[in-house]
Amino acid sequence: MSHGDEAVKLPDGFEVVARSQQGAVAAVENREMRFFGLQYHPEVTHSPEGMDTLRYFLFDVCEVSAGWNMENILDEEIKVINDTVGPEEHVICALSGGVDSTVAATLVHKAIGDRLHCVFVDNGLLRYKERERVMETFESDLHLPVTCVDASNEFLDKLKGVVDPEMKRKIIGKEFISIFDAFAHELEKKLGRKPAYLVQGTLYPDVIESCPPPGSGKTCSHTIKSHHNVGGLPKDMKLKLIEPLKLLFKDEVRQLGRILNVPDAFLKRHPFPGPGLAVRVLGDVTEGNALDILRQVDEIFIQAIKDAGLYDSIWQAFAVFLPIRSVGVQGDQRTHSHVVALRAVTSQDGMTADWYYFEHKFLDDVARKICNSVRGVNRVVQDITSKPPSTIEWE
Repeated sequence: MSHGDEAVKLPDGFEVVARSQQGAVAAVENREMRFFGLQYHPEVTHSPEGMDTLRYFLFDVCEVSAGWNMENILDEEIKVINDTVGPEEHVICALSGGVDSTVAATLVHKAIGDRLHCVFVDNGLLRYKERERVMETFESDLHLPVTCVDASNEFLDKLKGVVDPEMKRKIIGKEFISIFDAFAHELEKKLGRKPAYLVQGTLYPDVIESCPPPGSGKTCSHTIKSHHNVGGLPKDMKLKLIEPLKLLFKDEVRQLGRILNVPDAFLKRHPFPGPGLAVRVLGDVTEGNALDILRQVDEIFIQAIKDAGLYDSIWQAFAVFLPIRSVGVQGDQRTHSHVVALRAVTSQDGMTADWYYFEHKFLDDVARKICNSVRGVNRVVQDITSKPPSTIEWE
């Protein structure tokens, strides 16, 4: 309904069976023709009895069978990978340290074994001590072959002066591919054969939100934001993509990860955007010490959530560096310092989300600790907007 579209006249034989609170037509049906129309999203958590509606349509109206399960997806994707990748070919996997790329890598490793070569790129946009923590987990828990590439200077140089979020995403996507190409050349020297494929942990929400707008020759929705692993990829990319998770939602990826014996601690990690802190620092990420400030604030916030036993109840939590300053009083002196925002949401699949209701004392303690511990911050605000109308990330 928020799109502004509304049915004002129905075809013959149809009747209204549901309306919105404002009186707009929300559902119609023609039982004789077995046609049913909805103008809302039954699949999202916000919709009452949404799952019951879908079950009725699928099993009672369409009479489909419920034989699908995640084990089927595992078998199908392994077959697709083996049919795609030749017996002598090698594959690169872009590991971010998140759930999606980790499950994708584990799946491909199960299919082709040591012909998979994982690379973790430090793009200078990672969270506090993320590189050290992730590499240790890869080595000790997952036993995946991972090479770490420090490309922080290259990324930050390219991002200097860039404030448009779409441009940030495209620059980051292009730089990632450049690094993967260089990594492929190095592997070619060792193997005598250049890897032809790149594995990415693209999910279905990434694909949906990165669709090009109408007029592009494709029938799809408007672009909400380009994901660096979808809309941000250069057209002249030399590596062919393998995206074994691109028809799955986050909760389904976690189910698949459990089947693949990925450690539960890894599967429960909150999502982290591909462009990293570039889309959590509003404006130029290289200006001043914004990245350092954000890392400290984010670490305090996330650790407080873990200490309070709330981490697993929250879909995603993070801090945002705002491009504004406010007047404050710290140490009996006037300050003109930065403002940071805290965001935490609950969700099932990331397509919709509600802001998380923290206890006031928790927020009070976190805000005080941030202002007392992080030099350059004198004001903390909380984002209490759901998706929609907002996205989960700010950029």
